[in-house]
Amino acid sequence: MIDALDKSHGSDGPDASGEWLGWREATERALYGPGGFYLRPEGPAGHFRTSVHASPLFASAVARLLTETADALGRPDDLALVDVGAGRGELLTGVLAALPAGLKVRAYAVERAARPAGLDPRIEWAAEPPAGVSGLLFANEWLDNVPVDVAEVDPDGVPRHVLVRADGEERLGGPVTGADAEWLARWWPLGAEPGLRGEIGRPRDEAWARAVATLDAGLAVAVDYAHARVGRPLFGTLAGFRAGREVRPVPDGTCDITAHVALDACALPGAELLSQRDALRNLGVSGERPPLSLASSDPVAYVRALSAAGESAELTAKNGLGDFGWLLQRVPAHHQG
Repeated sequence: MIDALDKSHGSDGPDASGEWLGWREATERALYGPGGFYLRPEGPAGHFRTSVHASPLFASAVARLLTETADALGRPDDLALVDVGAGRGELLTGVLAALPAGLKVRAYAVERAARPAGLDPRIEWAAEPPAGVSGLLFANEWLDNVPVDVAEVDPDGVPRHVLVRADGEERLGGPVTGADAEWLARWWPLGAEPGLRGEIGRPRDEAWARAVATLDAGLAVAVDYAHARVGRPLFGTLAGFRAGREVRPVPDGTCDITAHVALDACALPGAELLSQRDALRNLGVSGERPPLSLASSDPVAYVRALSAAGESAELTAKNGLGDFGWLLQRVPAHHQG
């Protein structure tokens, strides 16, 4: 709980001292401003391990999902694969390698960092998702890095914006009002107990809606750390990561700043919400060990299958990657007339 109280609004930029910002603006600067964390040459993979880095089976599963999407669309010649928050193109590289022969794909990496050297020339690099395409839009651990403001309940039971300095020190700002207050009331009601905190996910809802709108037809998928309205964390999920370890979230550009995603709030009408465990099992990643009989009949195949089972188990593990949320949004083809 923050004791000090500042009456200024938390999202209008710095106060007279020029130091205090709302967490959304501070995170934007720290991650994507000059010298920002996500613009560094090493990329996200230099600091933490996602499902993409855990096993090539993840890219293979996305390749199967893309193939299913292509079949549903009638195998168009201009089939798109759009990776939003592409890092340094690791997922796209893996998916292109896993695709069946003959499937024509136009691959787009959407990322704010510069294109890395040596990337497969088939991958187009862009700062925004291309508009008017048909295919699969996939956003793995993107929404958790869309910056959001943080609210905390003050001693009078009023939710206020949390302000932060570049050194990570916090104080309370003005009351949460307008669209942010409406979002909290609907999706993350904080109650009146002082010190309760939540992240205001409205910018993520809007970012996801804009991304989905770029598809003329196909499937949009967001994969992320997630929580649901019935079980929001009492004190929020804001965290920092550096070199594979969780650290204090300090918006100075030296660490990742992330917060879990209210995927249920992001979901548009007709969306489906699954755990990664269930989503990957639907795509053939089960984690089941191969039969022992294979060890005697084909030892090499047994060792290979055993290794794949271990990687599958990590991707689908409880209290691990398997608990990630998958938001699937199908976009039907637009019909004229």
